[in-house]
Amino acid sequence: MTVTIYDVAREAKVSMATVSRVLNGTAVVKDETKRRVLDAIDRLGYRPNAVARGLASKKTRTIGVIVPDVSAAFVAEVVRGIEDIAAMYEYHIILTNSDGQLSREVDLVGTMWEKQVDGIIYMTHKVQKEHVDAFEQAQIPVVLCATEDPERRIPSVNIDNVRAGRDAGQYLLQKGCRHVVFVTTDEGYSVLADRRGAGLANCREFESFVRLEIGDGRYEKALPRLSEHLRSHAVDGIVAASDELGLASIHAAQDAGMNVPKDIKVIAFDNTRLATMVRPEMTVIAQPMYDFGAVSMRLLTKLLHDEPVDSYSVILLHNIVERQST
Repeated sequence: MTVTIYDVAREAKVSMATVSRVLNGTAVVKDETKRRVLDAIDRLGYRPNAVARGLASKKTRTIGVIVPDVSAAFVAEVVRGIEDIAAMYEYHIILTNSDGQLSREVDLVGTMWEKQVDGIIYMTHKVQKEHVDAFEQAQIPVVLCATEDPERRIPSVNIDNVRAGRDAGQYLLQKGCRHVVFVTTDEGYSVLADRRGAGLANCREFESFVRLEIGDGRYEKALPRLSEHLRSHAVDGIVAASDELGLASIHAAQDAGMNVPKDIKVIAFDNTRLATMVRPEMTVIAQPMYDFGAVSMRLLTKLLHDEPVDSYSVILLHNIVERQST
C-alpha cells in the first residue's frame, strides 16, 4: 500500500505539520525531531506526492519544454543544456514534441498549464500571434530558446542571425564564390532562416544570389530540388540553413559530378554530428546549442525567483568552424 505523510507522522510520533516542515524546510525543526522524521521516512520508504506538494505551495518544480522535433540532433543538444541547469536548480522537465504544427504548439501550452508547470521553455520555427495569445492566457513565465519573437514581447535566447548570415556570405566571398545559393525552408516557415537570408542578401559582391526554399527543410525533399537546380544554374557556393540541408547540398553536388570544395563550396548552420559524418567534412556557422538550453533555463529561473535580469533578449556568440567542404 502507498505510504502517506500520516504514516510517517505516526511512525515518528510527530504531527503531519512537522513532517511537512521537515520535507519543505519551511520552518526550524529541532535536530532530534528532524532525525526521527527522516528515520521514519527511510524505514517506511515514503516518497512525497509531488502533485499534492505543488497544490499546497503553488509550485511543482517542473518546467515544460516544447520542441518542434525531439529526434533532431540540434534539439537533443539544446535539451541537454536545459536539463543540466534544471537539475542544478532542482527542477524537473516535461519534454513534448510539437512536430512544428501551429495548432499542436498552441494546444501544448494549454497542456503544460493544466500540468501546473512553473514555466515554459519554447522552441518553434516562427512565433505567431496565436503563440503569444496562448502564453498570455497561461500567465506563467516563458522563454524562447533558439528562436525569437519579431516584436520582442517574450524573453529569448538566440544568436544574431542577420550577422551570422552576413558572416557566411562574406566567408564564401573570401573563398572566391560569386554565384551563391541559400538553401532554406519555405518562406515564412522559420523567422531565423528569413533573418539569415537577409544577412546573406546584404553581400552585394555576389554576381548571383538565389534563395532555394525546401519545404520543411528535410534531406529527402532537398536532394532532388538541389540536384535539379545545380543542373540548370551556375553555382560555386552554397549556404545551407541547417546541417541536414548542408548534407543534401554536398550529396547533390557530388551526384552532379562536382567536386566539393574544388568546384563548389558548402557552408551550413548548426554544427551537429552530421557536419563531421559527411565527406568532405562540412564547414559550419557553429551555434552554441548546449548554451541555448543552459542559458534559457537559467533565464527562466531568474524570472521564477524574481532575480535581476540584465536583458530579456540574450544574444549568444556564433563562430565559423572551417572544414574540408570549403
